[in-house]
Amino acid sequence: MQYRSEIDGLRAFAVIPVILFHAGFELFGGGFVGVDVFFVISGYLITTIIVSEMDESRFSLINFYERRARRILPALFFVMIICCPFAWMWLTPDDLDDFSQSLIAVSTFTSNFLFWKESGYFDTSVDLKPLLHTWSLAVEEQYYVLFPLFMMLTWRLGKLQIIVMLSLLAVIRLNLAHGGAYTNPTPTFDLLPTRGWEILLGSFVAFFYNRFKQININPSLCQVFSLMGFIFIACSIFIYDKQTPFPSFYALLPTLGTVLVITFTTPNTLVFKVLSGRVLVFIGGISYSAYLWHQPLFAFAKHKTFSEPSSWLMASLVATTFLFAYLTWKYIETPFRRGKALKTKKLVVFSIVLSSVFVTVGIIGHKKDGFEGYFIENRLNDSQRDTYLLIQKNAKLSMVDDGDCKFGKRNISSDLVKRIDKCYLKYGQAVIVLGDSHAINLYNIIAKSKVYTFVVGIAQGGCRPQSNKKKCHYDEFDDFISEYSNKVKVVFFHQSGSYFVEDERGKVDSNLVFKDGEPYNIRTDYIDIVINYVNKLNSKTKTIWLGPFLEARVNLLSLVWSKKSIKPEINVKSFDVFDELELKIADRLDQEENKELGYISLNKWMDISSDFLLVGDCFTYIDVDHFSNCGEDILVKSLREKLYTIDFNRKKS
Repeated sequence: MQYRSEIDGLRAFAVIPVILFHAGFELFGGGFVGVDVFFVISGYLITTIIVSEMDESRFSLINFYERRARRILPALFFVMIICCPFAWMWLTPDDLDDFSQSLIAVSTFTSNFLFWKESGYFDTSVDLKPLLHTWSLAVEEQYYVLFPLFMMLTWRLGKLQIIVMLSLLAVIRLNLAHGGAYTNPTPTFDLLPTRGWEILLGSFVAFFYNRFKQININPSLCQVFSLMGFIFIACSIFIYDKQTPFPSFYALLPTLGTVLVITFTTPNTLVFKVLSGRVLVFIGGISYSAYLWHQPLFAFAKHKTFSEPSSWLMASLVATTFLFAYLTWKYIETPFRRGKALKTKKLVVFSIVLSSVFVTVGIIGHKKDGFEGYFIENRLNDSQRDTYLLIQKNAKLSMVDDGDCKFGKRNISSDLVKRIDKCYLKYGQAVIVLGDSHAINLYNIIAKSKVYTFVVGIAQGGCRPQSNKKKCHYDEFDDFISEYSNKVKVVFFHQSGSYFVEDERGKVDSNLVFKDGEPYNIRTDYIDIVINYVNKLNSKTKTIWLGPFLEARVNLLSLVWSKKSIKPEINVKSFDVFDELELKIADRLDQEENKELGYISLNKWMDISSDFLLVGDCFTYIDVDHFSNCGEDILVKSLREKLYTIDFNRKKS
């Protein structure tokens, strides 16, 4: 296969945005599309090899898999080996348990299934997973287990028939991906059935080149279409963000852009001159190793610092990524790919042995709950051990269900509606608590208070009106309340306050905001979106916005690892940030069109002091921003009487 330097340049154009996206630089809000560019490139290159070898009747499935193993496994296994001691030293048992499971999944190329089950790609918690990025390798390898077999079974039918079948499959999968991006975004993002069409686009380019390699394309068309493709990719990188439904039809912009670049870039085009530059070609050559290194470096830095790393630290980690990538490419990737490091039989043994070791270590780590027993007994002194056990005592966030008429759900469902109907006949109108994961805390407090007999929580983490996704419950709830308003006494809306506040990089819910001296900005446009949504509900049934509560913004595990005694206190800057947020909300509510909206300041109601973080033997938060079970219980005692005083006709409190 003829070497094309612009393909290496295109790899660089793909990997750099991915790395900067994961580093938190908001300018590259759509940097995740670099993975889609990789998918198309991979489909093109691999299919080119398969088709050309089949044309010459020399294709060997064993040789194909050997090449894939030499390309993927040595560098991957090397990075995993390096990750293991740092995971042992720096991860807590819960995180080490997750890491152990990822060792199993990566070794069996099923990590996309694991991370689908655990969380979504854009969830905050995934930033802490060192091997999260291997989901894309799993997708590719699953594809390349199936694709060569398909080609071998259908080759005798002819290329035209193969292309027709693959085209039908691609169209079906694209439409499945489009629908799934709105209804089931996490599996749609992670799994082969809704990702394979992107790799197939690259395969179609390979078939095109195989058929028309002797035909010269008009130079002017090459100039226009290659530049158009380059612009498509760039636009998706800088315009898309985490809220873009993906991989829906939106994914066509970067993938078709990649198709245009590969197909129409010739030595006379501007795009060729850009992508064939020495720096981009060099970065493209080490792009696989760079992709492997970036996520572990970022994740371990966040574990080690117990906070949001600064822009300077992340920038230095980006530079370190490329340094490690070069060394890995030179001393691991290249020798193995050229066959100098291991011959075929030894490569097979090497792969089986290391995979087995990783799987075994992963199973043991998972079975032993991240070696929690060893961690507690051998890694902690008496004071640290007591602190850790107190934190773990109330570490889970779940919704109260008394088996009667206090219950919660993530979405509107037929079961929820039936239960509301039944409880309405028993107790009359319902009190509904609506919102994100913070609303789960608030629902639990209200349900535990026993002020109301019929309380329903409809709350889902990661869902707020200013970032409303199809998987979220706000549109469904709007439809529900239109029909069931007569069965609802009041809707209490609540959401996290930190999602109104952004750091200097434009990232909301950022720990960087709560560091001394770090600038921040309150998004009044987000406040307006929430007010508009609550006003819309209020026009149908009485709705009161219960304002944001104070967030601790202290990494509790930093108290465990600290070598000196630290008094557990809420982050001092959190008081300033939430006081200013309260003023901004009040200012927007004072506008004439919002006069009918009920609002209660939970900050004033709760009146939390700096020493609220630890009350007796209760850590009142489970993380930087959610109350623990015992924290909820303490707040029930202080809020019960205030809940009795709510006047559903009163506008603001």
